[in-house]
Amino acid sequence: MGITARALAAKLGLSATAVSMALNNKPGVSAETRAYVLREAEKAGYDFSKLALKKNHSGSIYCIIYRAHNAILNYTPIFSELIDGMEQECRENGYHLKTLQIYEKIDDFHKYMEALRISDCAGIILLGTESTAEVCQNFLSLSTPVVLVDSYFPTAACSSILMNNVQGAYLATSFLINSFQKQPGHLCSSYKIENFSQRSAGYAKAIREHGMSIGTSIAHELSPSIEGAFADMLEIIDRKDNLAKCYFADNDLIAIGAIKAFKLRGYKIPEDIALIGFDNISEGQVIDPPLTTIDIPRKFMGQTAACQLIKQIKHPTMHTVKIEVSTTLIKRFSA
Repeated sequence: MGITARALAAKLGLSATAVSMALNNKPGVSAETRAYVLREAEKAGYDFSKLALKKNHSGSIYCIIYRAHNAILNYTPIFSELIDGMEQECRENGYHLKTLQIYEKIDDFHKYMEALRISDCAGIILLGTESTAEVCQNFLSLSTPVVLVDSYFPTAACSSILMNNVQGAYLATSFLINSFQKQPGHLCSSYKIENFSQRSAGYAKAIREHGMSIGTSIAHELSPSIEGAFADMLEIIDRKDNLAKCYFADNDLIAIGAIKAFKLRGYKIPEDIALIGFDNISEGQVIDPPLTTIDIPRKFMGQTAACQLIKQIKHPTMHTVKIEVSTTLIKRFSA
């Protein structure tokens, strides 16, 4: 069995990054170092077919799930549909999809970066729900094609695939206004990410376009989980805060938790208070009453991300795209 790039680096007393740059003919090392590494790699039996795979646009595509606070990504079923779409597109184009989770608080980020530099990675799909522009830039520094999913950073030179949060929240809020002729309240997440900021913008857009003032909206901050939202909503009800006739919730977990709290305190849904969520998770179909929500075509988003990345691998271009996938309203019985 031939020597690995990592073992070769240790043998030569060089960094794994330097050896990777030399083997892959990338800038960053001197001509003398490059020649030395190639000569020693050949002597040690390094498998140069790995490099040929990369040149022929094969190898593996890595789906990196970057977890910062675990508040959102802890609910994994949402993201399994994304990965299903990625896997299908990769398989059809001859690529293997590898999934890697990086936990910001406990993992050695630089160790993962060095491992990626010398791996068979042909491209990266970064799930950026809890990521930052700085984290994204670190992956871009690998000189490997990157596509960002579920987030967008204007300063990041990579394509982005995300749901149209503004459109979805606008649809939900407009539906409530037209159905109940009342100004909807907003159940907003106490944990802030860009998705929720965009949904707040869509909610505000619908309020204003229907001749209402956002300043008079009733808003409650709830934890973005069923248990957390349930506890927070019970506290709000028991404090006798003003309640709206209907609410748009930043996600289904918040909506479900709030419904449980309202019902426990004797409110009927939707007769007394109506709610619409966002995400169309399976729990929303079995709660009583079933949750009206905004559906996201997550598998299609995953397919689109992989398709864009494969195009970038095969035909590198300096231009990037931002693709927003539209959402649809799923009418059930909570509103």
